This record gives sequence, C-alpha cells and structure tokens, in this order.
Amino acid sequence: MTTARQSASYRLRTDALPERDRVEIMREIYGRTVLKVDLDPLAPLDVDMTLRALPGLGIATGRCTQLRAYHSTPLIDSDDVVLLVALSGASLMKHRGCEEIVNTDQAVMLSGSEVGSSQIQPGGLRFINMSFSLRRLAPLVGNPAAALMRPLLVATAPMRLLIDYVSAVQAMEHEAPPEIWRLTATHIFDLMAMAMGATGDAAEVARGRGVRVARLRAIKADIAAHGAQLSADDIAIRHRLSPRYVRKLFESDGTSLTDFILAQRLERAHRMLSDPRQAGRNITALAFEAGFNDLSYFNRTFRRRYGATPSEVRATAQGARDDET
Repeated sequence: MTTARQSASYRLRTDALPERDRVEIMREIYGRTVLKVDLDPLAPLDVDMTLRALPGLGIATGRCTQLRAYHSTPLIDSDDVVLLVALSGASLMKHRGCEEIVNTDQAVMLSGSEVGSSQIQPGGLRFINMSFSLRRLAPLVGNPAAALMRPLLVATAPMRLLIDYVSAVQAMEHEAPPEIWRLTATHIFDLMAMAMGATGDAAEVARGRGVRVARLRAIKADIAAHGAQLSADDIAIRHRLSPRYVRKLFESDGTSLTDFILAQRLERAHRMLSDPRQAGRNITALAFEAGFNDLSYFNRTFRRRYGATPSEVRATAQGARDDET
C-alpha cells in the first residue's frame, strides 16, 4: 500500500463483491491500483482488510487466504519502506535475492522501490502492513536499508507499542481533523524508528513524542476494558512502569489517572443503566459492577457528570424504548 498525503480509510471485503468478478476486481482495482501488487490467489479468495492513508504513511490490517503478491517493475511508483507484521500465519518473502519466512509474531521490512514478492502460506495470514515514506523515515534511523529482509521480533517493547497504537488507530470509527491525523502519523513514524533502532537525537525525540503517546493509549485502552477491576498499582504492574510514571503520563495529557478511571467507570455505569438487558437489576448492583464501592459517592459523581440521577437516566432510556414500540 503506497503512502498518501490525505487521510482516508475504507474496508475491503471479498464477500461484498460479486462472486464471478471477485478475483478480477481484486487483481485489477485493489491489487494493481491500490496495493501496487500483482495478486495470484492460491486458494479460494477470502480477504477482509481495513486500509487507511495518512500523511506519508499507508496502513493495511486484516486477514487473507493463501495467495501470492508480486511487486513488479511496472508497479513501482515510490521509494517507500514496507513493513509486514504477521500476527498469525506465515508468509514467504522474496526480496533482494533473499528468502525469509515470516512466522507468527515476526516482521520484516522491504523496499518499495525494488521488486519483491510475498507468498502467504496455507491457512492464511492475519497481518499489519505499513508503508513509510523513505524521505520522512530516513532522518530518524539513518540507514533504513540496513534493516531490509532482517527478521524483527514483535515481542520487543517498541514493536509491541507500534502494533498496539496502529491497531487502535485502525479501530477508530469516526473522522478527525487533519491536524490529528498528521500528529498520528508522526507518532507512528517515531515508534517505527524506535523499533528499527533509532539512535542519538532522533531516538530522544521518538521516545518523548511517539513512545509516550503509545504507552498512554495502551494504558487507556486497558482501563476501558478492565477499569472496574484495576487499581493504579495494578495498571503500573501490567504495563511494567512505575506508578509515578503512569501518573505523569496522564498529567502530560492534561488529566489525572484517578479522573480517567472515574470517567471510565461512570461511562460503564451509564451504559448499563441504558441497557434494556440490565433493566431488572438494581442500581446498587450496577454501581458496584462498574467499580464503585460507595453508593453516595457514585450518585454524586454520576449526577455531576450527566446532569441527572442514575434513576432518571434509566427512566429516560426506558421511555425512549417505549416510544419506539
């Protein structure tokens, strides 16, 4: 996937295409035009991927069945550096006269300015594919060519942060102002540079700019998923950071860890109060499940946040459902 200057995102699913034209559409429109590769299915074609274009950066995430993708000379139109991450499955990469099997939890980089191929192995592949503008990446790492066709482990901290951050970006369901997407691309470049071994001033910039943001995003996602069960000390242990550093991450974002956890718990309580499946449960039980152990504190903070009591929110949601029926 080649880089782009404007933000754009769309989803590609072969099961949404006419079956008789599926392979041809994939080859001509998405293969040669969008992904810049010749596609040759080696099994019944099944692809589900989300593509996003950011300034200087292209992202494709998803899954596909066994196929061969060949980046041929007529399709070369940039000098991007391409990263393939295998989340599960395997792919045989051929580039610069070398062959390398990329297995689950491994990654490899190629040059978009040279021919190469990827042959996804039986069982298919779940992947993250990113293409980086060489002009923008080179100042951060010095010599990107030194990393080509060199296996990279996904388990390293910088690569893990990169994957978590990109996955969160791909999961976004709403648009954002252009300046947000420019900043997002900058963070991804910083994390990629750290994964490649950025040194000197570039490493210091990347650590302060991209790594910090990625860590904060990962912690926020963890709290959103398990906020009712996690204490501040739990969060620090889970992310292998000191409690003081976790607090400073939130302070740099203009909030506090305590306030963020409270907001997540209040949102969870609000969702449950509005959920018809929870209509038979009393409010005290829902408050405790959301992470509150003091009912008066819950009622006070809930009303301050939503301008209504928990009972009023539940009654409003019930009234709206009654009107629909």
